[in-house]
Amino acid sequence: MTKFWQLAFEGFSLGCVYALIALGFTVIYRSSAVINFAQGSMLLIAAYLISWLTVNEGVPFFVSMLISIAMLAAAAVGFQAAVLRRVRRMLEQPIFTVVMITIGLSITLTAAVDAIWGPQQRLLGDPWGSSAVHAAGVVFNWDKLWAIIFVAVIVAGFYAFDRYSRYGLATRATAADEEAALAVGIPVMRIHALAWGVAGSLAVVAGLFLAGFPNSPNPALGNSALLAFPAIILGGLESPLGAVVGGIVIGLVQLLTQGYEPGWLGNNFYEVAPYVVMIIVLLIRPYGLFGARPVERL
Repeated sequence: MTKFWQLAFEGFSLGCVYALIALGFTVIYRSSAVINFAQGSMLLIAAYLISWLTVNEGVPFFVSMLISIAMLAAAAVGFQAAVLRRVRRMLEQPIFTVVMITIGLSITLTAAVDAIWGPQQRLLGDPWGSSAVHAAGVVFNWDKLWAIIFVAVIVAGFYAFDRYSRYGLATRATAADEEAALAVGIPVMRIHALAWGVAGSLAVVAGLFLAGFPNSPNPALGNSALLAFPAIILGGLESPLGAVVGGIVIGLVQLLTQGYEPGWLGNNFYEVAPYVVMIIVLLIRPYGLFGARPVERL
């Protein structure tokens, strides 16, 4: 049982990070119906930025994290305002074009990381390193414990913002019906920019924990965002709660499968297992665990 609880703890911690990535996708999708394929590259840039500030420039770790959050949020808002907003105004059906722009942004950011910092791995300079606590034979690494704590605080803050703040109410109204939101004076363009800023901030925290000990910032880190797709589809594209639950489920499935996969399935079946679970869930609930069938007026 010790092995099971060890894998469950690590899977839960990893799932919390996936939940942040999935929440970044969901925040943008529910405000503008756009899937941001650059979320993984934003995460990659964030990890390298924290590493450069901490290791090369000697900035304290948590200050580096705050600076990175501010820079990524500002860059994401600037990109949305300078590029995506103009495209949406010029085209009658801009969604496909916007999605393709996010794919182009992803390729550009990934190439920029390689050009600026090179292909080699880097140190992140995180403060907890390999420290851990032990209980009942299970090793609780502090980097994984802090991932759970950070995600719990962020999700609680997001819930409070979404439910009780003026902009949270405006965001939910925009997600429900953009045209009706415009009709009652809600600044929809500002809501779209806010969503991109939140997604950029979430990418920084996710990149921080994905690249922390025993991992390190490397060019392949952005591919981790691909595992957020099963999470958001599993939970429902427009549901923040579904993004969190879906991320945790995917993390648990991946780590438990990695620990117990039979040899006849091969050595890397755990990489496929999240997609298998996603397909099974969609066969039962086509709109995800927390998704709702769209209502159309006849």
